[in-house]
Amino acid sequence: MADYKAPLRDMRFVLNEVFEVSKLWAQLPALAEVVDEDTASAILEEAGKVTAGSIAPLNRSGDEEGCSWHEGAVRTPAGFVEAYRTYAEGGWVGVGGDPEFGGMGMPKVIGAQVEEMVNSANLSFGLYPMLTAGACLSILNHASEELKAQYLPNMYAGVWAGSMCLTEPHAGTDLGIIRTKAEPQADGSYKISGTKIFITGGEHDLTENIIHLVLAKLPDAPAGPKGISLFLVPKVMVNADGSLGERNALSCGSIEHKMGIKASATCVMNFDGATGWIVDAPNKGLAAMFTMMNYERLGVGIQGLSLGERSYQSAVDYARERIQSRAPTGPQAKDKVADPIIVHPDVRRMLLTMKALNEGGRAFSSYVAMQLDTAKYSEDAATRKRAEELVALLTPVAKAFLTDMALETTVHGQQIFGGHGFIREWGQEQLVRDCRITQIYEGTNGIQALDLVGRKVVGSGGAFYKHFADEIKAFTDSADASLAEFVNPLKDAITNLEQMTADLLERAKANPNEVGAASVEYLQVFGYTAYAYMWALMARTALAKQDQDDFYVSKLGTARFFFARLLPRIHSLTASVKAGSESLYLLDAAQF
Repeated sequence: MADYKAPLRDMRFVLNEVFEVSKLWAQLPALAEVVDEDTASAILEEAGKVTAGSIAPLNRSGDEEGCSWHEGAVRTPAGFVEAYRTYAEGGWVGVGGDPEFGGMGMPKVIGAQVEEMVNSANLSFGLYPMLTAGACLSILNHASEELKAQYLPNMYAGVWAGSMCLTEPHAGTDLGIIRTKAEPQADGSYKISGTKIFITGGEHDLTENIIHLVLAKLPDAPAGPKGISLFLVPKVMVNADGSLGERNALSCGSIEHKMGIKASATCVMNFDGATGWIVDAPNKGLAAMFTMMNYERLGVGIQGLSLGERSYQSAVDYARERIQSRAPTGPQAKDKVADPIIVHPDVRRMLLTMKALNEGGRAFSSYVAMQLDTAKYSEDAATRKRAEELVALLTPVAKAFLTDMALETTVHGQQIFGGHGFIREWGQEQLVRDCRITQIYEGTNGIQALDLVGRKVVGSGGAFYKHFADEIKAFTDSADASLAEFVNPLKDAITNLEQMTADLLERAKANPNEVGAASVEYLQVFGYTAYAYMWALMARTALAKQDQDDFYVSKLGTARFFFARLLPRIHSLTASVKAGSESLYLLDAAQF
């Protein structure tokens, strides 16, 4: 596999030239004090060096060795402890953390680029700091000042790690039926008892302590999701002076043996009367969890993008070097016995598909991250509300569409290698295996589609959707004639999405099955339309600068490919949505 190189040029293009993020930061006083274009550039440059130099070399060896479990202890693969120490000492675990507790305080749009780099370098490694950052976010927004002061500094510093303990053997998506119990104690603490599964980073040897956030139910809790509370449960008890005390009453029962992300410890965690403290108020656990979820689900989408980027880098290098057959138009490399496979139309189709989906995904994930920053930092209530509603609408799209496109992308990368793509030494098959989980965890992509259509579109009466549609229409209405080749198909796409949304809203009133029947294809149409908006924005910038640099010429060519070959996919998907739910219910269960 080719060495990983952080795509800093494209990241800067998206942030500085397309979105002009420094203008957004200037409007948000809390960010204006900590970041500007030069600071951001330096951070990304250094992150690129750390991820490429210290973390990427461990990707294949980590996959080969995997994690090991022995009598409750988990060991990560060779080199992970040292690499994690390097990463933590650079402040990268707390890149988006609150400066009051030792974090860098960077906006999410910068954190998103760092996440992409670390996950491209090594997804298994990247999961450890990602879960810590997610736990920190919930603690910061919902825990008491005492808990924040006691736990956040060491978590941001990477001295302690974090985990989120949600899923149980019988309760995945339906968290309302969890059985883990929390018994109140006289000193204000709680005794937590129960079993959690699929816990990323639940046990490992990277840090001296792991701070678990555990969903559980109080004895008098109401039934269902309204009765869930969240508790902070340390692996090792923390003394009043901040030193570590005795081991808490919890253990790792085993680790899973998985298709991919083998260097990430996926644990069964047993809590046997473990001491914990409530986060937020009783029965408010889901609210605290969902504070983290919007960030984590975008983060999973970025994981997909990361793997697609890594696959593309290897595939394009291979396609330039591998010689096989002659070009349809005649020999191109006349000094060789055959031409590089990059001359062949189908190889170009796959490479351009990868490039278009990766670069569209980078722009879209950055756009969603900017909405998160606006929602968090804006001092204007109306601006905050609009951003919050856009985040709610776009988060399931970012999680599901980016990861669906990532599987297509990594499979293309493997295919370009031919038989070598099936061989472990070349690295492409690992990216396919690692990518597959991104469509499943943090809420399966089918659940994301239901969330988009049922809660965010139908549930808001189309109000959330209107923010996004109106923004796209304002862009197309203001675009000049030079952008017609990009703007006209974007207009058609948003008109199609508008009509499909109105039709679905109407059909859902009469038949609840319509939402579930349409949701996956609807999300896909939404995703391609969102990417079309991103590509039109990028084309506008590139068109004005195409005489300056081949980078902009490449960007324009990729934009034209997207509109010509990928955006038309919406037509067959729209036909599926219009077909309705009837055909899904023609068979009884016994007839399957």
